[in-house]
Amino acid sequence: MLETLDAAAVHRWCHGGLEALRAHQREIDDLNVYPVPDGDTGTNLVLTLTAAREAVDSALHEEPRTPLGRLMGRMARGALLGARGNSGVIVSQILRGMADSFASTVAVRGTELAQALRQATDAAYSAVARPVEGTVLSVVAAAAEGAGRIKSDSLVTVARAAARAASEALDRTPHQLPVLARAGVVDAGGRGLCLLLDALVDTVEESDFTPSPLPVVVPSAAHDLHGCEGHGYEVQYLLDAVPEAVEKLRGDLAGMGDSLVVVGSGDGVWNVHIHVTEIGPAIEAGVEAGRPHRIRVTPLTEKRPGADSRGAVVVAAGGGLAALFEAEGAVVVDRNPSTAEFLAAVHACDAAAVVLLPNDANTQAVAVSAAREAEAAGVRVSVVPTRSPVQALAALAVRDSGRSFADDVIAMAEAAGACRYGEVCTAQRDALTVAGPCRAGDLLGLVDGEVHVIGDDLADVSRRLLDRMLGGGGELVTLILGADAPADLEDDLRDHTHRTWPFIELHCYTGGQPRYHLLAGVE
Repeated sequence: MLETLDAAAVHRWCHGGLEALRAHQREIDDLNVYPVPDGDTGTNLVLTLTAAREAVDSALHEEPRTPLGRLMGRMARGALLGARGNSGVIVSQILRGMADSFASTVAVRGTELAQALRQATDAAYSAVARPVEGTVLSVVAAAAEGAGRIKSDSLVTVARAAARAASEALDRTPHQLPVLARAGVVDAGGRGLCLLLDALVDTVEESDFTPSPLPVVVPSAAHDLHGCEGHGYEVQYLLDAVPEAVEKLRGDLAGMGDSLVVVGSGDGVWNVHIHVTEIGPAIEAGVEAGRPHRIRVTPLTEKRPGADSRGAVVVAAGGGLAALFEAEGAVVVDRNPSTAEFLAAVHACDAAAVVLLPNDANTQAVAVSAAREAEAAGVRVSVVPTRSPVQALAALAVRDSGRSFADDVIAMAEAAGACRYGEVCTAQRDALTVAGPCRAGDLLGLVDGEVHVIGDDLADVSRRLLDRMLGGGGELVTLILGADAPADLEDDLRDHTHRTWPFIELHCYTGGQPRYHLLAGVE
């Protein structure tokens, strides 16, 4: 058994964790309680850890004697760039918290592992705007508590305690989230984290494990672009402050300008950067938070060519749907993209300011992660939280280069929010929905993400879905037909809409998207 965790052990843990996730990928996918086709937590975690393993293998290929802290940092960085879905983003932050803890540690024994898990918990919770108990957050918090409660410096003892506490917390998740209790399952992301902690136990116990070979792939970085539209000065300074003061500072600065970046070095020193119209308030906020020094103010009068250009990145699947967005000047990425794929698309925009439209609640966390990475590299990026391609079409329709980027983003978000979205898909599993029980293979009509119609005939379910959406009002309807929609579905829905809702303006497109037979938007 290992007495201390070293770089070689982290390498084995990364490989073992990925193999464990691969072995249980289908099982975790099946834990998703919602019957729509996009809830693939197991697949997302496998893709996230695959990127982490590639980064670890690359680091050791470049520097075989990579120190523990640096290797753990590369693992976390790889996970961040490859993160898919909410669980992938959260797991990447758990690894980041552990890496930050190990960075200043000479030897990692039981006490240090417990401290790292506490820091990982803090990082995970800070990554989520509205933390929900009964999820992977509860599981990592329990792991940290269990590791700290054991009061041991034995690496194996603490690792076992953390894994055991995580498993017990996973069992409690149905009692914390009613939707899990109704489905009779535990949290999918929490199950994935338990597998990673079990793999850590196997590593420190030195159980046999032979990593499989994998080609080294290093994620590409974001393009270095600089945007300064709408503000006259760049203010930047170092700040000595405690984290609590920095959180307040972030909120204060957020209302003063844009391109705000506040990053910490881990030793109480923070780098603050913002574009503003008034210099004084930005510096005074720093004085209130702590001790600013190395203050630098740069007039934003000289802009390089293309500095006013804007771009858009849209997530979409299906040739027709992609063509619609490309006609609007957007760069299209396929469904379920990684952070690195978002960053590559931002680069492809070759613009100083880019808006991201994720078109999926599960992809939004990845988009936010990519936006942070791009901002740190100098690209001005905002995320409009679209849940469906029809909302993205509504958002793109109101773009206006004559107003500031910030105002344009607000207008796009308002347009997206004013567009109610509907979907027709096939249920992937038996489930209890707000419209009643459904069986695998049933057709589901969803409005704003909730099941409202259940049936077995596509045309009938689609008509009932439109009636349900238009019953709440609306003037403009957009329909996007999926890859397997029958040829007569458009005519059927046009006839029904014109008869039942004669004053509605209807636009219908062939999207060719998989999984969803019909997408509908009502404005």
